Amino acid sequence: MSGTIYTPQEISKGSAHVTSKLNKKFDRTDFMIKNMKYNSAYKNHLLQNKLEDGDFLILKDFKERYSEYRKKWKSQPVEAFKNLGKNITEKSFFETVKPLCIDIETAAICDLACPHCYREYLITPDKIMNEKLFKKIIDEISAIKIPSIKLNWRGEPLLNPKIYDFISYSKKMGILEVSINTNATQLNLSNSSKLLDSGIDLVIFSFDGGTNSTYEKMRPGRFKKNTFENVYQNIKKFCELKKKRKQIFPITKIQMVLTENSRDEVDEFYELFGGLINDITVTQYQERGGKIDDLKKNQKDRLNKYIYKNNLDQNVPYMVSPDDKIFVSTSRIPCEQLFQRLMITYSGKVGMCCHDWGAKHTVGYIDEKGFDEIEDIKKVKKNIVNKNKGFTLLKDAKLPEELNKPEKKVQNIIDIWKNEELKKVRQIHKEKKVSQLKVCENCTFKETYNWKSID
Repeated sequence: MSGTIYTPQEISKGSAHVTSKLNKKFDRTDFMIKNMKYNSAYKNHLLQNKLEDGDFLILKDFKERYSEYRKKWKSQPVEAFKNLGKNITEKSFFETVKPLCIDIETAAICDLACPHCYREYLITPDKIMNEKLFKKIIDEISAIKIPSIKLNWRGEPLLNPKIYDFISYSKKMGILEVSINTNATQLNLSNSSKLLDSGIDLVIFSFDGGTNSTYEKMRPGRFKKNTFENVYQNIKKFCELKKKRKQIFPITKIQMVLTENSRDEVDEFYELFGGLINDITVTQYQERGGKIDDLKKNQKDRLNKYIYKNNLDQNVPYMVSPDDKIFVSTSRIPCEQLFQRLMITYSGKVGMCCHDWGAKHTVGYIDEKGFDEIEDIKKVKKNIVNKNKGFTLLKDAKLPEELNKPEKKVQNIIDIWKNEELKKVRQIHKEKKVSQLKVCENCTFKETYNWKSID
């Protein structure tokens, strides 16, 4: 195929929607608003309250709330950093600046051992979240009207057998947008049906490679062989079942990480999923310990020539767009995630950013089980040392550092959002002293850098 078109994603620098001349870029916000009447949070609201919406005023309210959430995703961090430290009362500041999304780690366990994943280099518990803790979190989220949740972080959410009930409960509690990222290894027909029944709004598939060889190199199984064909068929049959059932939701999205090998496979990737998936995307490789080549030879040569000519540090952060434009960082900027979201591990430990794997810089606890997550980590370490099945590919994983040790007390979501731990981090970012924070110093999140084209 020729004529692949790249359009930058609004939410992830250096990544892009992949389309062709025959298909325009998918607009998630527009789609959600146009189809809000099919959103199960809206339908459940009418059913639970025995309401009719003949004049569509309730539907209008749901649409406006969703539109505001998507606008705030970019605008809220900018305004919040601008107003931080000004003569505004804390109560007034946090009346408008609330979390937009909570990432809930329903499963820390994963059945793959991808070489570009932190799991290979930072020991991660093979655990799942229990129903009691999950419902406690959702009840809080619902009460303060946080619009969005993502039900994964370090692991594969479909490995939690309660995930379908978790999604349904979240939608019944009025969460506007519920999403998951999945590797689709567990997405057989039975699980596909349960996922479609759950009311989920967005399913994001991770599929690294446009060919069998690249995919299986990038996504090896931990406990058994993982194959290109099996996962491709799982995704294809899920999409076909959704179409057969004439369902509007969930939105489907698929993403491929750009590496030296996969950069030449974007056409093949598009051919695999064009016509099946709503939104086909490619994303930047982020160094997490694997030291995988993410550039082709000619790109390396261009970058090295520029670095030498301009007397730059050899380790200067760089980014190569899908359409072959090279950028280098000129400076750091405050991280928008500090005013967008919170991350909650399976045990109730809370982190401030999805790039801080397992909340090494812990900012609070929503459950006392989070106090002792290190004990679960030590069990994995023992399995690695003993070379037990499922742990041999994790041989290079080390114990994660504890970069921040807040007081061991249980708080609710809003109290953590406003607490001193996050205040300190936000102030450091506002002052552009990011290097003072070890967790942020070498972060690979592209949004925390200013970029300059070398071309």
